[in-house]
Amino acid sequence: MPRPTVEFWEERLISKTQLVNRQIRSPQVFLIDHENQNRGLMDTREALTLAEDAGLDLVVVSNGKDAPVAKILDYGKLQYQQSKRQKQSSKPSLKEVKLRPNVGESDYQLRIRRSVEWLSKGDSVKFLVRLRGREHQHRDRAGELLDRIVKDIGDAGKVQALDKKALVLMITPA
Repeated sequence: MPRPTVEFWEERLISKTQLVNRQIRSPQVFLIDHENQNRGLMDTREALTLAEDAGLDLVVVSNGKDAPVAKILDYGKLQYQQSKRQKQSSKPSLKEVKLRPNVGESDYQLRIRRSVEWLSKGDSVKFLVRLRGREHQHRDRAGELLDRIVKDIGDAGKVQALDKKALVLMITPA
């Protein structure tokens, strides 16, 4: 089997990214300038000079039937915004709340309010009750705390898992 040529690898690399400036091989493009005004069908060289005059890049945003649609914009800024959007969408939707069995009332109410907010936004909430030292002798208090959490959350979420042995409570949005 013959080895792929350099041109083959360049084409594969280019096809995975957006075409920018001199990578655009089409003789003509439908141009949208940096002020979002449609300039219509234009020679690629003319579009490149317009982009260079504006100090920006010519980027293909979609491939049309006749000619690709190109836009004059800052390519670095576009990449930054795309990576930011991707990170935003990949954020985990599981929030974790750690408690001790002898938690103060105001601290407990604050954590319940926050978890209700998270549930209303569509995030799941995981409650963990941590025991230290002699607190292990009173595991029943930790179980009662988990039951109290379920009662106080109420209609904001529904219980997905309640494990009194591991002292873990998972609540999903209602």
